[in-house]
Amino acid sequence: MGSHRAAKHARRRAAGRPRRATRVWATAAGTAGVVAVAALGVHSAIIHTDPPTVHARPAPSPQLMPFPDLAARARLQRVPLYPAHEPAIVPRKSWGADESLRTEPPHYSTTVKAVFLHHTDSGNDYRCKDVPRIIRDIYSGHIQSRHWDDVAYNFFVDKCGTIYEGRAGGSDRPVTGAHSIGFNKDTMGIAAIGTYDAKGSVPQEMAESIARIAAWKLGLSDIDPRGEVGLVSSSSKSRFKKGKQAVFHVIAGHRDAYMTDCPGKELYAELPEIRTEAARLQGRPPLRAAKSKG
Repeated sequence: MGSHRAAKHARRRAAGRPRRATRVWATAAGTAGVVAVAALGVHSAIIHTDPPTVHARPAPSPQLMPFPDLAARARLQRVPLYPAHEPAIVPRKSWGADESLRTEPPHYSTTVKAVFLHHTDSGNDYRCKDVPRIIRDIYSGHIQSRHWDDVAYNFFVDKCGTIYEGRAGGSDRPVTGAHSIGFNKDTMGIAAIGTYDAKGSVPQEMAESIARIAAWKLGLSDIDPRGEVGLVSSSSKSRFKKGKQAVFHVIAGHRDAYMTDCPGKELYAELPEIRTEAARLQGRPPLRAAKSKG
C-alpha cells in the first residue's frame, strides 16, 4: 500500500496537480500564519476570515459598555437628597429674545456650586408688564455695546416675583454666564430688576422667587444654600488674583467677588433670609444653634 500511495503522489506532481489544499484560519496573527504556511511549502491554501464555529461569549450590548467617565456617570445618576421644585420660568421666546444677535453657542460648566446675586440698577418705577422690554434692552446692550455673546445673567426676577430665563442654553443646565468676572465657572447669576440701594426696599415677592430659583438650581447638585464654597479666581480683575482660591457663601452678592456695590445695600441685607428660605424649600433640617461657651 505504501508504494502504491507514493506512486500516486508522483503521478499527481508529474501532471502539475497541487497537493491537497490546506485550510488556514485567519486569526489575530492571520498574516503571519499565511507566511508560515507558505514557508512550509504548501502549494495552496484556503483562507477563511472567520474562525470555526465555537460557542463564544457574545459581545456586550453598547448600552452595557463601560461609561468612559465613571465619576461623571455617578453624578448624572445621583438622585439629590434635598431637591426643590422647579419654579415657573418665563422662557426666552416669551420675552422676545432675538436669537440672531447671538454669535456663539452656549458654554457649560460642570455643575452649579454657587449663586451670585445682582441688581440691574435700572430703577424701580417700572410696571411688571414692561419687564420683557426691559430684559430685551439689557440683552441687546450686553451684546451690541459690551460685545458679549449673550445676556450676562442666567435668570432675572422682577418685583412681582416673576422669574425669567436669561442666558440661553437650558434653564436646567449649568450654563456659564458672564455675571461675575473671575467666578463665572460653576456658578449662576440672578439679576433682580431694579435698584436696591439704601432707598430701594426689596419686595417680598422678589425675595421669595430668588430663594425658589436658587433652591432648585442648587438642589440639582445637592448644595446647601446656607453653606460656603471655595472657588478659584480666573481673573485678577476680580477681588482675588487669578489662581487664588476664595471662599464665598453659596448664595453671595456680586460685591463679594468684584469691586462694586451690587446688588445694593438693601438686597444684600436680604441674603441671610434668602439662604434660609432656599434651604427650607429644599427640605433641609434647621441648623443647630451653636453651643455657648462657659
